[in-house]
Amino acid sequence: MGRTASQGEKAKAVEALRQKGFQLKYLLKAAGMARSTYYFEIKKPDRVAKRNAALSERIKTIFENHHGRYGVRRIYHELVNQGHKVNHKRVQRLMHQMSLCGKRPKEKYHSYVGTVGKIADNIISRDFNTKAPLEKWTTDVSQFNFSWGKCYLSPILDMHTNEIIAYDLSLSPNMEQIKKMLQQAFKKFPHVEGLIMHSDQGWQYQHWFYRKTLREHGIIQSMSRKGNCYDNCIMETFFGRLKNEMYYGEEKNYKSFEAFSKAIKEYMQYYNNKRIQKKTNWMPPAKYRLASSC
Repeated sequence: MGRTASQGEKAKAVEALRQKGFQLKYLLKAAGMARSTYYFEIKKPDRVAKRNAALSERIKTIFENHHGRYGVRRIYHELVNQGHKVNHKRVQRLMHQMSLCGKRPKEKYHSYVGTVGKIADNIISRDFNTKAPLEKWTTDVSQFNFSWGKCYLSPILDMHTNEIIAYDLSLSPNMEQIKKMLQQAFKKFPHVEGLIMHSDQGWQYQHWFYRKTLREHGIIQSMSRKGNCYDNCIMETFFGRLKNEMYYGEEKNYKSFEAFSKAIKEYMQYYNNKRIQKKTNWMPPAKYRLASSC
């Protein structure tokens, strides 16, 4: 037996015959369809188009508010956060129709210059799991190249919330920026005894001042194995995300160190307080920290 035609299919067939001159009342009788059902089905595409138009506008607004950084997944979860009941595939289809796609991941500054201080054990050993904020932090330095020169970003990231705890941007990778970064972090969170601070084997993290400062705050130092980026993949992921969202392809927009410094400050505020993530239950990192601390 063949499949029974749906009401929508019947309405389309009736409409097609009606356009050829057949009277509607006879067509409806032959199709066994009520007039009200016919008009409902015929007008349905218009209602769907209106709903899609409204949703498309909302998607476009979210996309633009986040400067083209959000792909389908984050757009979908942002819509859910805003109270919209929508299917993930529908969001994907509409974004494809509007040619909207988020920025995707590309080099890294290597601070390893050999053994210039003390190498700490790899306590983390790729165990990035945490139960609460302020259990494990990670840090690294990343380089940015411009026509006017280079600059270096040194942040601290909480492995539980992915929040950037502190950072410093400098024209050179020196200990002064590490000092400023640590001062910011400990001003924000004075009591971090027992916390593990992870890094690679960069010269900054072998330096006596860095090791001494961690000890003074009761922090346990951990280091990746030499040349193994997977041991600190959380920070690698952050740098890749930041560069794709506000650096690659936009280098010429930053005419000076001051201009880039301002952009980094704005991005960090955006990242911590607005940018939702899967790991943080689709909340911004700072909000997730507060929720996790309750």
